[in-house]
Amino acid sequence: MREIRVRFILRFIIFWTMLALAHGACAASGMPTNPQLDESFRLMYELRFDAARIRLGACREADPEDSLCAAAEAASYLFEEFNQKGVLTSAFFLNDERLLGGIEGSPDNERTAAFLAANQRARKMAKTSLAKSPQHPGALLTLALTDGMQGDFEALIKKRQLRSLSFIRRAEKEANALLRVEPDNGDAYVALGAANYIIGCMPAYKRMVLWFGGIRGDRQAGMNQLQMAATRGHYLKPLAKIMLALAAEREHQFDLARSLFTDLNNEFPTNPVFAHELALLKSR
Repeated sequence: MREIRVRFILRFIIFWTMLALAHGACAASGMPTNPQLDESFRLMYELRFDAARIRLGACREADPEDSLCAAAEAASYLFEEFNQKGVLTSAFFLNDERLLGGIEGSPDNERTAAFLAANQRARKMAKTSLAKSPQHPGALLTLALTDGMQGDFEALIKKRQLRSLSFIRRAEKEANALLRVEPDNGDAYVALGAANYIIGCMPAYKRMVLWFGGIRGDRQAGMNQLQMAATRGHYLKPLAKIMLALAAEREHQFDLARSLFTDLNNEFPTNPVFAHELALLKSR
């Protein structure tokens, strides 16, 4: 049972790693967007983390009550750590042995402390907003993201896989709560699509065990949800493309994966990870 949970959590967590990059909601959904957040997310996709945090300082000044600014700051530290450890690559994601082992070496202590502080601050701000307005979409998204990132941290940084499960379940519930408020929010489909696809990839007997625990998955449904996010998302649109590309590689749909990484490389030409993944795919 422990092995089953470990595999489920770690495979799901990798998808959530990039989810930590992007915060906010789809502009088409009606939630207001913040130009400082737009720019900070782009800088993170370009792996320019210090510059992103400078922008986020301006974001906090513009709206001190915006919990997404704090969540984005937490994301910048977590993603930077994952980038340093090479987690966000197909070499890591597609290799089950590496997934089960977590990161190699120890994390940066200062970066870890900064992530935990920003993540906790964002969660508290979101709960304060929800106490005033129970259907506040930005606050709901913040909770989904902070819990998802905490799950990432517990599973891959601290290697406490069982503890991470509770955070992942909470994040999924919060994403569904956001969709009940804003059904057209494309970004909310990222977590749902990732969970559906990864659980659907498991052998039948493992899916049966998870089913008894209330956890279900469907590979095709997951890819459909990721496609929806890749088409209709806002801050998470590039993330959805990344996850859909990785899923396509696992399904041997290499043309789709190449197309998605080509789009990402064109949009973020200074990110060497996208260029490297595209080069690998071109060699297939």
